[in-house]
Amino acid sequence: MVGIGARQGLEHSAQPFTRQAQVSADNVVEHIIPDKLNRTLRLTRCAYVENASGASLERPELTRMLSDMESGDVILIEQVDRLSRLNDDDWDTLKRRILEKDLSVISLDLPTSHIALTHAASDDFTRSMLRAVNGMMLDMLAAIARKDYEDRRRRQREGVNKARQEGKYAGRQPDAAKHELIRTLRLQNGKSINETARLAGVSRMTVIRVCKNYKAEQGTASAGI
Repeated sequence: MVGIGARQGLEHSAQPFTRQAQVSADNVVEHIIPDKLNRTLRLTRCAYVENASGASLERPELTRMLSDMESGDVILIEQVDRLSRLNDDDWDTLKRRILEKDLSVISLDLPTSHIALTHAASDDFTRSMLRAVNGMMLDMLAAIARKDYEDRRRRQREGVNKARQEGKYAGRQPDAAKHELIRTLRLQNGKSINETARLAGVSRMTVIRVCKNYKAEQGTASAGI
C-alpha cells in the first residue's frame, strides 16, 4: 500500500518519512493523480509504503498513518485493494477508525471519491450525496478486493493439493547454507540456542528443529552401518 497524507486547500511543508516514501509519493503525484485533483489538494507528500498484506488489519504503516493524520486529512490510494482486502468485521473496524479521525479516502480508481473535493460539489446536499455514494462504492470495491484475495488463496491451495496428488509438489525447500551455519554455530562451536538464533538470523525454534533433524539423520546413518 502507498498512502499519501494531504490537506485540502492548504500549503504544508512536511518531510516524508523515508526516501522510498518520497519516491513513491512523487510518482503518484506526478504520474497518476489528475491535475485538477492535485491542484485541489495541494498535497503534503507524506507517503506510507506498506509491504504487509492488505488482508490484515494490524499493519505497521497503516497504524502509523492513522496515528499521524489529523482531522480533515485525506488518505490517497491508487486502488481500494491497496487499503483493504479485509473481511467484513475488520473493514468495519478500519472504517470506524477513519470516521473517528474525520478522514477522507480518495481512491484514484473511484472518481466519486474525489468529486466531492472539487468545486463541482458546491453545496452541502451535493457533498452529502456524493459522500454517501462514495461510501457505498468503497464498501463494494473492498468486498470485491476481499473476494479476489480469497479466490486466489483458494486456487493456490487447489494447485498445491493437485500437485501433491500427482507427486509434483516439493514444498518449500530448506536453505541449505543457513542450516549449515546453524549446525556449525550450535553443534560445532557450542553456541547457545539464543546466540545461534541471533547470529544466524532465525528463530529459536528453527535452531532446535534443524539440530534435532540433523542428530536424527546422524543416528539413522549410524544405525545403518
